[in-house]
Amino acid sequence: MEFFDSHSHYNDEKFDVDRNDILTKIKQAGITKVVVAGYNVKSSEEAIKIAEQNDWVYATCGISPNDISQNIDEETSKIMQLCTTSKKVIAVGEIGLDYYWNKENKEEQKAFFTKQIEIANSLNLPIVIHSRDAYIDTIEVLKQKPCMKKGVFHCCQPNHELVKNALELGFYISFAGPCTFKNAKNSLEIIKQVPLNRILIETDSPYLAPEPVRGTRNDSRNVIRIAEKISEIKEISLEEIAKITYVNAKKIFNI
Repeated sequence: MEFFDSHSHYNDEKFDVDRNDILTKIKQAGITKVVVAGYNVKSSEEAIKIAEQNDWVYATCGISPNDISQNIDEETSKIMQLCTTSKKVIAVGEIGLDYYWNKENKEEQKAFFTKQIEIANSLNLPIVIHSRDAYIDTIEVLKQKPCMKKGVFHCCQPNHELVKNALELGFYISFAGPCTFKNAKNSLEIIKQVPLNRILIETDSPYLAPEPVRGTRNDSRNVIRIAEKISEIKEISLEEIAKITYVNAKKIFNI
């Protein structure tokens, strides 16, 4: 079996001491494709560097809603430039809205989100969306400024209306460690709601390690645990989930 971790952060400082060693172990475990997601200019540069050094790793470049500044033109211009420097960049992201951590700058968040959708459209790339406690505005932005190549709601919050609207707009839904948590009742219903041809799996490493290793540093080997949970809920084999999510990721990222 092969697995595709559609969202990780090996550009995070938590991997500075053993990044190459961890990546080797991940590939040996059957995780044969990994996306490293940028969330600001520096991390996007690092994502590209990691992807260029590993032929099975890909990068996204973007400024997350938790990393925006006052320099929208300067910052997004840098992201635009980064997206064109390497063929390993397969999406603009992670981008979006986060009203859990930041409620005072909603208009600035929406401006950055919109501007980066425009970048994706100009480069014919999909987007990777971070949306937390902001689903109404997230969907509204996507309706006002559609992304032509669609994209992924990464580590999607278990909200029926968000998922319903995201699917209607043509987006994929990616599940991470929280769907395995013991209090994840809503996540189980959401997994049932998402058709197999729109499901992705991810770890969001080094964050959100799944049960039974919750609270530890996460890495892509744990994406198998996400696949196992989906297999259980969808009542199909792990092999089928691995294959389906692999094909889905390759399709949306045009790999």
